[in-house]
Amino acid sequence: MKLGMLTACLPTWPLERVAAWAADTGYERLEVAVWPGTGGRDFEAAHIDVARFDAAEHDRVQGLLRETGLEISALAYYENNLHPDPGRRAEIRAHLKHAVDAAQALGVPYVGTFIGRDPSLSVPDNQREAERVLPELVDYAGERGVRLVIENCVMEGWHPDGHPGNIAYSPELWEWMFSLGLYLNWDPSHLMWLGIDPLATIAPYADRIAHAQAKDIELDPVARNRYGFFGTTAKNGDPWATGWWRYRVPGRGQVDWARVVDRLYETGFTGTLSVEHEDPLWGGTPEKVCQGLTIAHRTLRPLVVA
Repeated sequence: MKLGMLTACLPTWPLERVAAWAADTGYERLEVAVWPGTGGRDFEAAHIDVARFDAAEHDRVQGLLRETGLEISALAYYENNLHPDPGRRAEIRAHLKHAVDAAQALGVPYVGTFIGRDPSLSVPDNQREAERVLPELVDYAGERGVRLVIENCVMEGWHPDGHPGNIAYSPELWEWMFSLGLYLNWDPSHLMWLGIDPLATIAPYADRIAHAQAKDIELDPVARNRYGFFGTTAKNGDPWATGWWRYRVPGRGQVDWARVVDRLYETGFTGTLSVEHEDPLWGGTPEKVCQGLTIAHRTLRPLVVA
């Protein structure tokens, strides 16, 4: 197992600066954000230009990896592959293929994305649509030696009522998506607020957990008694507001990282545990983000055998 970090939390830094900082801090791998651009949403970064991935871009990335001694665990483009607008869906599909092409050129084994959801349709209807459109993407990646890994983020902010916007949030749905040839980028934080024990989900699906993300969560059961499971309806312009839980960096929430890492080792996981920083207390500026990433590293480094 190697300790890595998702670069999306530092969208204003070039990849060279992110890589130098990560290597100096003691991280071993990068999960590199490859959105077409930045500024549209939080935690969306363009650290490799996969749409115009030419020889110069290839040499730039390979050069900084040689300089820092880092590896790339995955390319990250987490978008809605079932977007209800056909034009937007086509754009997402095309960019995901660019990410796969760049991963092949760089020898990166995984590209991370979401299944997504059309919020106007039921989950079963979305499953049927996914069965229609996703196998071609799985085949496209497989022909290039790349696997698509799906993060189990609920993406409740994509749904107008705060319901799941990414139909990969539960083990029941994982079993379905595995049948399509997809793999899992396992993240315990999303499971916690859903009431699913993260530890109970590792061993049964160990052969499909290709990558793992380290994000913590802080739960407030008292606030949940007021708002209910789906969270507050008073969003005040923020579709992600729940009122009773928030993401934290590892070590500042309620995930038992010692037991999580131990269970991953027990089940033979040899991939990357990648810190995904979405902690509002350690965000807002690159300096604060780096402090949060340092807290995460100090929490996880003693647990992940170097």
